[in-house]
Amino acid sequence: MRHMATSRSIALSAMVVTLLTPGIAQARPPAPALDWGDCAKPDPAVQCADLRLPVDRSKPDGATFELAVARRPARVPAERVGTLIFGPGGPGDSGVSRVLAGNRFSDEQLDRFDIVSFDPRTVGASDAPTCAPEPDRPPVILRDQADFDATVAHNRAFWERCRASSAVFDHADTKNTVYDLEALRRALGEPALTFHGSSYGTLLGQQYAERFPGRVRAIVLESVFDHGLDLSTFVRTQAIALQDSFDEFVAWCDRTGPCPQDVRATWAEVLARADRGDYAPYTAFDVAALPLGTLQKPDWPALAGAITGLVAGRTDVLRPLPPLAAGVVCADFPVPVRDFQAYRKLLRVARLAGPDIRYGAGLLAISTCLGWPQPVANPPHRLRVHTETPLLLLNARHDPRTGHEWAAHVAARLGRHGRLVTYEGWGHGVYRTTDCTTAVVDRYLIDLALPPHGHTCPAPLR
Repeated sequence: MRHMATSRSIALSAMVVTLLTPGIAQARPPAPALDWGDCAKPDPAVQCADLRLPVDRSKPDGATFELAVARRPARVPAERVGTLIFGPGGPGDSGVSRVLAGNRFSDEQLDRFDIVSFDPRTVGASDAPTCAPEPDRPPVILRDQADFDATVAHNRAFWERCRASSAVFDHADTKNTVYDLEALRRALGEPALTFHGSSYGTLLGQQYAERFPGRVRAIVLESVFDHGLDLSTFVRTQAIALQDSFDEFVAWCDRTGPCPQDVRATWAEVLARADRGDYAPYTAFDVAALPLGTLQKPDWPALAGAITGLVAGRTDVLRPLPPLAAGVVCADFPVPVRDFQAYRKLLRVARLAGPDIRYGAGLLAISTCLGWPQPVANPPHRLRVHTETPLLLLNARHDPRTGHEWAAHVAARLGRHGRLVTYEGWGHGVYRTTDCTTAVVDRYLIDLALPPHGHTCPAPLR
């Protein structure tokens, strides 16, 4: 009996030691595996794989889905630094497509990193829903309470169809994607994350650094998304950013551009014609969104030519904005708009902030998410990041989508854990715009070299 008691004591002691010993008690399950092979669109320089992950991270033994991943191995293996993961924007952009194209990365990055990206949940080959909006969907810009009610009803019916075809539709917020990114880092065998996020992908980088600060090697936030705003401020600052870029276009026209005479007045006449339905089936919102598509490059001659075409009655110069990934954006940004009166106040906010551009992208987000259940899964909050290596932020002074005000606000929240570099020019997504912007990012990602505080990159004369 004594021997049995002693044995039990030893076994119990061993169990206690196991439970209390760091690295044993909290040992994580083995990293998921990546089985690299050919891509759907074969490219001998690119490999693809599917990473099987839980649909609901709170149920690790429950249903799973496959995250589509692509890798472009380093061209100079002897100089390889590690793996650089690219975070696509949108929300709705395909990271796999970015890797296949290969034109998002500098020669030095392609030489020295394995370039990896993925299709986020509900995007591309990562369990994207097969639902589609009804052809008679309400207008983006609502006119009355009937439009408001019709939009809520349309959205909810659309989301139900999406849920039926995508297991991850209700689990696609950025917080969930942060855990996907961590699983991908582990599957790649990287001891720490080297990451470059663009536009909406910067939100993923911010929230990864917040959740896993000790696993960050280097994070670039290019064209910075600010997730700390209330809805009214979100709408106002997006309109301000696009209006600022339109003002820069008008200034270029006044200097040298091949533009219609008094381009601002001409543009106002075009919008008035759009209000009358002169460009049907394109709506007034479709016409007002024209600067958003052309100024992000920026392609000032293309905008000038499109305005000239619209004056002549041509509609072939118009392109509808791509839809937002509702499962992502609606779970990250609350739209607590109860009725048309509340909506009309936001419409007024946008018009006051952007008299020439009217709406900005904020009204599209509201139309997309009106009626989404509240509270959302990943609500805006005050950013708290404490990484050993500061995050590098890069933003154009005149960005029509993610205005410089957003980047400055996020940099202020990061404090000593962030470093903002301003490109004193134009456009959205400016990493490879000049030698300076390219070098700032590459030296940080490759050598972990931070630029000095207040560093700027000059813009070329235009």
